[in-house]
Amino acid sequence: MKWILGLLPLVALFLGSCGTPPVPRPEGYPRIALPEKVYRLVDTTLPYRVQLPVYAKLQLLDDGIGQDVLFPDLKGTLHLTYYYRPGALDTLVDDAHRMAYKHTIKADAIEELSIDVPEHRVYAVLFKIYGNAASNVQFYATDSASHYLRGALYFDCEPNADSLAPAVNFLTADIERLIQTLEWK
Repeated sequence: MKWILGLLPLVALFLGSCGTPPVPRPEGYPRIALPEKVYRLVDTTLPYRVQLPVYAKLQLLDDGIGQDVLFPDLKGTLHLTYYYRPGALDTLVDDAHRMAYKHTIKADAIEELSIDVPEHRVYAVLFKIYGNAASNVQFYATDSASHYLRGALYFDCEPNADSLAPAVNFLTADIERLIQTLEWK
């Protein structure tokens, strides 16, 4: 009987160690609470109007050609720059491509999407920049005559594609809506 009682702790130890070994887990990222998508028409002080989400704030910059669309809950800013340059659109479009492709050092890939809204005379290219680039979304829109609007989305944090992916995807839809509802005045 003493022999069985002496063996019982060894059996319990053996049976207790039959689980999977512990595995260290990587750091987790906080869950981002995304607001409901509701849009409003914004008639800007510059010669265009767009639909922006209600959770965004529009701020005119001191230079008179720039506006920032602030997303305070997501710590993101869409920097907008407007130009009225008849005859110089080719240069501005080339600059937009050059600025987007400056991110190739950190980017895994860059996807260009063409968005055309002929009824509003809006012809745009949206750049989706994948990877740990400083700006994950950029665009330009023009009427192909004189109006030009460029935008670049930045977050107030170190670029990390994995942790920013939900916010980038969420705000990319808002930027696409901005382009699709853009009207020149």
